[in-house]
Amino acid sequence: MNRRLFIQQASLFTLTLGSAKILSACTSSSSSDAANIKEINFGVLSTESQVNQKPIWEPFAAAMSKEIGIPIKPFYVTQYAAVIEAMRFGKVQVAWLGGKSYIQAVQMANAEAFAQVISGDGTKGYYSHLIVNKDNLIAAEAKAEGGDKYVIKNAGKLTFAFNEPNSTSGFLVPSYYIFAKNNIDPKKVFKRLIFAGSHEACALAVANKKVDIATVSNEGLGRLEKTNPEARKKIEIIWQSPMIPSDPIAYRQDLPADLKKKFQNFFYNYKDEKILEPFKISGFAPADDKIWNTIRELEIAKKIEETKSQGDLSEQDKKQKLAQLNQQLNQIKKN
Repeated sequence: MNRRLFIQQASLFTLTLGSAKILSACTSSSSSDAANIKEINFGVLSTESQVNQKPIWEPFAAAMSKEIGIPIKPFYVTQYAAVIEAMRFGKVQVAWLGGKSYIQAVQMANAEAFAQVISGDGTKGYYSHLIVNKDNLIAAEAKAEGGDKYVIKNAGKLTFAFNEPNSTSGFLVPSYYIFAKNNIDPKKVFKRLIFAGSHEACALAVANKKVDIATVSNEGLGRLEKTNPEARKKIEIIWQSPMIPSDPIAYRQDLPADLKKKFQNFFYNYKDEKILEPFKISGFAPADDKIWNTIRELEIAKKIEETKSQGDLSEQDKKQKLAQLNQQLNQIKKN
């Protein structure tokens, strides 16, 4: 989704505080503002189609509404960036974000993380995968050789699907570990490269033999096992990333303080296994912004590797750009 389309969408947003569609005029310490808020929009990431999201999200939103004391409405989008733009313009006040989209939401949409997802196995992390159709002739060779090595060696013969540019596991992590570290520009090496738009779309593109290889998160595959088990049976994992910090839950910083506290209490204490099971998680833990510094470091490290191999820069310009990036990286590590 391009910038012009974001602005066009934003201009359609209802910006009326009385109806509680935005909170940009609220102060973080005023409880009187909270009393005027009649509804909260909760941003839902585009990991799957809306038809698959609704049965999962509506019971969770209902439980949240009961605890918070006002209606909480899931705000479904088709692109990660749409959540950021909606949060920026006050259409969304709270959201379940990915690491990369959260970093952008901090910069653009006044976002503040307060909780972190705990996976079903109790960890606070998840993985990026490369996947292939089990019936594809390349499957056995790719798995035996190592998916990342196979992709690098055979890219010119392969069709490849990323999730979308604002996805942590569907773009940033594989972009760094597979391509940037090996001085490869994925836009130049594949027979065909697409951005499928969601984890579900990537998985189905492989299951339906529309592409040879795609990126997906282990969580996305877990959900596919529930929503489309026949498609999941066709998929083989050929690469797994290092662990990625699990998803943040974030609200706008200008949300009234008493509402912030209510959201914290709900997420820190919510344990309904029946409702959480479709998410493949066991609950949520208190969190702050620093947890996702790993994602910030990955972003900069990717830029460093890309700059090193950038042929259109003079040595002086390259040296200067690398110095700036390394300074940014060192600053993050100090925090």
